[in-house]
This record gives sequence, C-alpha cells and structure tokens, in this order.
Amino acid sequence: MRKLLIIKLGYSETLENSIGRTVNLGDVLRTTFILHYFKDYYVSWLVDEKAVPLLEGNEFIDRILSYQECDLNDLFNENFDIVVNFEKTDEILSFCRSLKTDEFYGFKDNCSNKNGTLFKSTQLLFMSEHVENRKKNRDCWQKILAEAIGKEWKGEGYILGYKPKTEKNYDIGFNWTTGKRWTNKSWPNNYWKDLELLLKEQYSISWQQGFDNLNEYIDWINSCGLIVTADTLGLHIGLALKKRVLGLFGPTSPVEFSFYECGTYILPDSPYECISCFNTTCNKTKYCMEYIYPSKVKEMIEHELKENISSGKI
Repeated sequence: MRKLLIIKLGYSETLENSIGRTVNLGDVLRTTFILHYFKDYYVSWLVDEKAVPLLEGNEFIDRILSYQECDLNDLFNENFDIVVNFEKTDEILSFCRSLKTDEFYGFKDNCSNKNGTLFKSTQLLFMSEHVENRKKNRDCWQKILAEAIGKEWKGEGYILGYKPKTEKNYDIGFNWTTGKRWTNKSWPNNYWKDLELLLKEQYSISWQQGFDNLNEYIDWINSCGLIVTADTLGLHIGLALKKRVLGLFGPTSPVEFSFYECGTYILPDSPYECISCFNTTCNKTKYCMEYIYPSKVKEMIEHELKENISSGKI
C-alpha cells in the first residue's frame, strides 16, 4: 500500500503569510477534505495534540502523530510515496528537507519561494505571499488546496471522525465565542441577547456549550438544527455535520467557504470599504461586525429554516 504523510499541525493558517503557535483548529478540520483523494493510501497525519480529537476516528487516517509526543527522527527512516506539508515553521521546514519521499507537495524551504513540487506556481502560494492577493481571491479554500496538490475539487466535504452522541434538541444554536487571535470576528454580546429576544417566542435556542472539551462541543453543535456563528471552528464543525449554518463575516471573506448547500452568510451593512480586510485588529471606533444587525440575522434565520435545503436536519 502506498504511504502518505500529511503535515498540518494548525500553527500556520494555510492561506496566510503568518506563523504562530496558537493552534487553528478550524484550519485543521477544513483540510480533511483532501483525504477523499487518498482513500487507497496508508495515511499518517502529523498534528498538534490539541487538534487530535478532530482527527480521531477518521476512517481515512491510519496513524495520527501528535507533534508533542512523536519522535520526528523516527519518520526519517520511513519511505513515503507522498508528503504534503501545510506548515511554515522553521522546525517543520527543516524536518521536511530530511524526509524520504517520491513526491512532495507544500511549503519546504520557506513560505515565499523555493517550495515543493506544485506550490511554486499555485494560487495557494500566490495568496499566502501577501494579504492583498488574498483580498482579490474569488475561489473557495477547497478548490485552492486541491489545485496545490495536483487534484481537482469536485465538492468533496470535510471528514469528521467523531460521531456525536446527541440528537437534535434545539432549533437554533448560538456559537457566540471566537478564537483569541481573531477577536474582531466577534459579534457584540448585546446583539446576541437582542437576537434571542427576537427569536425565543418561536424557536428553541441554546447558547454555546463544550468550551473545555472538543467532543462535548461537537455534541452541542449536533444538538442544534441551525448554528449562528462567526468565522470560527464552530462554522467548520457545523458544515462537517451537515447542519444549517448562518455565518457572520466581517474581517474575513465568505468567498473562501463552500457552504455545501447547508447554509449561507451575512456581511455587514457597513459604510467601510475595508470589509474582508484579513486584519486581526481594527482601528475603527465601531467594528464592522456591529453593522450586522439582529433584525437582519433573524430574517436570514427564518429564510434558512424555511428553505432547509439539503441538510434534512431541521
């Protein structure tokens, strides 16, 4: 059986020219769609320990390697048919140079040039080099990543290994928190409360649960018919579970998402020209997310619940 090594720890957001140590769990989950292309391979996935629960139980991953626990030197003795690297840290780039592989796709020597087999001339590399390039993009993440590894995206979805233990108990879930890095993705707390007042007479509502346990978080999302969320992990989990999803976008772009006919998004009704700026901080007195009003969200929720296209969950 042919062997594949995927390196996606979650440190580097694939379409950004940035490197950190905060694990982007959503970036890990949204990368799982590439497993559809390697169903006949023995697949190893190197990932940060915090993201392991997102991969556990995945039928297309044969070996999950926790970055904190595995000995990278052991991998130097293995022969891989294909290595795919989506990370840009110096340690991982150095590690990749020593791997034995017939084919290599990804970041290899640095994140701007001299990369692996196909990243040299791809849209992925072009977008990750400068944020202005990313702002011009009109293709979704899956199409861009598939192209970077020599594949064609034909609607393949995320693959979540964990099987939720819950049934649907609520009409609507409020996935109200955001990650520490992108605090400007947050929708104001008072808007969430106003939205609840607008909806509670007609729908059952649940506020986000499972803050300290990924599986409990997934169980909570599965218990809701529709998820209202900013551009966060919850959005990706909702799509993986084929839930109705309503995404609230401001500093990031919904263009990069395929909603798989399971939902839609709202952009701010804002006077600003900088929407989808891809900046993690904002110097405006009033953030763009404050221009997404609860009345508009209510209107979109009612439309989504009425349409109920393809998810069959509500």
